[in-house]
Amino acid sequence: MNTATLAQDTTPTGLDKTAPDNPQPRPRTRARSALAANQEPAWVRWTLIGLALAFLSFFLFVPLIAVFHEAFKKGWDVYLAAITEPDALSAIKLTLIAAVISVPLNLVFGVSAAWAIAKFEFRGKSVLLTLIDLPFSVSPVIAGLIYMLVFGLQGWFGEWLRDNDLKIAFAVPGIVLATVFVTFPFVARELIPLMQAQGNEQEEAARVLGASGWQIFSRVTLPNVKWALLYGVILCNARAMGEFGAVSVVSGHIRGSTNTMPLHIEILYNEYQFAAAFAVASLLAALALVTLVLKYIVEQRVKHEKRSAQAETV
Repeated sequence: MNTATLAQDTTPTGLDKTAPDNPQPRPRTRARSALAANQEPAWVRWTLIGLALAFLSFFLFVPLIAVFHEAFKKGWDVYLAAITEPDALSAIKLTLIAAVISVPLNLVFGVSAAWAIAKFEFRGKSVLLTLIDLPFSVSPVIAGLIYMLVFGLQGWFGEWLRDNDLKIAFAVPGIVLATVFVTFPFVARELIPLMQAQGNEQEEAARVLGASGWQIFSRVTLPNVKWALLYGVILCNARAMGEFGAVSVVSGHIRGSTNTMPLHIEILYNEYQFAAAFAVASLLAALALVTLVLKYIVEQRVKHEKRSAQAETV
């Protein structure tokens, strides 16, 4: 073979002539192409961000600022007098009592229901899931009316309760029952998807190694769901303290006795005691802010643990 033939068979770049005319892009090039395809123009991004900020300002920030402004508008002395007068203290106390009782009850129910639904198969499982979601689909006012139908003076057990000198409606027990009803899905609904995603492998391994049921729950299941459990408790507590509809029906609006903080705020506002109404409302607003902060901390903790777990697997 002569030199001319060799020159024709060899390309200047040294590439094989059998290589395809359109080589496949490298992975990095594909990633950049996909990223570029998913990026919106700058004006679209800033428009969406502006709309979101405008919505939050109009429906969240401005009302929140207005509540605290009206609460302190007439001075610190008026504010303290509004939140320390006997009816306000009674409302605060009753709100705390309802939350302190209903949150632990929902904690026990939520963990038990999530454990049963996620770890076992049984008849009526779908029915139990539907019942857990019932407070989300039923108006709280209807829930209060149901309790009045059952425990009111003209209700199913009204005469028996009266004869035995027991009071549920228009008393603290009725308020607690109504609060428990409207808040019991929160803990269960946070735990069920997480437990189902985790599966049963770790529990089965612990069982094979001889662990008891309580040891499996306390040392295997509970550590894996602790942050979701705390998240559900935070949401449950916030809803318990802010509930209005169901509690309004069963409380009877007895001033200084069966009024919670939301009901007390309504009464003050209807009586044109705006400074006092906003003062008590600022306490609930502060509770909401604390709840948001705790929620953010828990979410960041969960994200950190997920990143750590992914790093360990890699």
